[in-house]
Amino acid sequence: MGIQFGSFDSICSTAALVICPLIGTDQGIEPSCYSRNVDLGGTLIFQPSTCFVHIAAIIMTIIMILHIRSKYTAVGRKEIIMLFYMYLVIAFLAMFLDSGIIPTANVSYPWFAAIYTGLVASAYCCLLVNAFVGFQFAEDGTPVSLWLLRISCFVVWAVGFFVAIATFKQFASFSFTKPTALWVVYLIWPIICVATYVVSQLILVFRTLEDRWPIGDIVFGTAFYVIGMVLLFAFSDTVCNAIEHYIDGLFFQELCVLLAIMMVYKYWDSITREDLEFSVGSKATVWEVKDPLLSASAGYPAGGSARGDYSEEDVGSNYGGYAPPPGFGNNKTASLVGGVSGTQLYNQRGYGAGGRGGGGGYPPASGY
Repeated sequence: MGIQFGSFDSICSTAALVICPLIGTDQGIEPSCYSRNVDLGGTLIFQPSTCFVHIAAIIMTIIMILHIRSKYTAVGRKEIIMLFYMYLVIAFLAMFLDSGIIPTANVSYPWFAAIYTGLVASAYCCLLVNAFVGFQFAEDGTPVSLWLLRISCFVVWAVGFFVAIATFKQFASFSFTKPTALWVVYLIWPIICVATYVVSQLILVFRTLEDRWPIGDIVFGTAFYVIGMVLLFAFSDTVCNAIEHYIDGLFFQELCVLLAIMMVYKYWDSITREDLEFSVGSKATVWEVKDPLLSASAGYPAGGSARGDYSEEDVGSNYGGYAPPPGFGNNKTASLVGGVSGTQLYNQRGYGAGGRGGGGGYPPASGY
């Protein structure tokens, strides 16, 4: 049986989606082949392999969020990070719903499934809005851009949540036997958002960027997403039977979605650069110290007297050619200020080691 518009019968008979136990009939639609369960402390855990993917998705998403937060001045930083926050919540919630920690027979399951459905639709809306951030229709990071994103995502979440819970509970003319509106929200809306994002980013790269390497991230992300959907909806039974019920198409679909999300991060990271006004480079800054007291304008005449010509240029290791008295230190002492060590400077002014003037100590003799 092929996929029919508005019907989850063929889809849920192949893939163990979160909404499948709540639509079609009073007992839901059970897949013909699904991953075997494990008994953990007297509690049955459904889809254990998929739960490991959810845990990995949570860890990887936290790492990506931390990296995005570290790029303080990157374009679209606040907009794109919202997508990863939403994906983090989706992965966390899906782990409880797929594993059966929240049982399908529990009265709270439809409400959590409706919240999950709204979040998935809202995350695709966030991806769609981020597709246009690079075109600068509104300055990124400004209240206009952020509130446009937040309001759009909230509206889509509210619509998705209402459609889902109304279909599960059968009110407001919705029915789980004919979940057409839910079919559109769950399947058609994500395809529209992903296609729009891919096309817009290709246009952005070709028109505004000189680097063509980000196209590879777009291609790989799209390939991962498509492969995941194909494995879920077309080959889930084949995979499940071939691997003896250890994993099914849902495992590969969640894994491919994680890889696609990572490609979205990789693409965004490759097209954004830090734009710090005060940045720290890899090379140490060379500071030039100019002391007016050491310049010729300080009133010291040139000549062979103790008051030498202290120009700004260090023409010799002894600063102006005046060496210290023999036996007093090393005239190659490392320079501290303007190429002159402390011993060199004092000896140029006649301050020796033994007395005033011609070898006296500090303070200098009268007349200085």
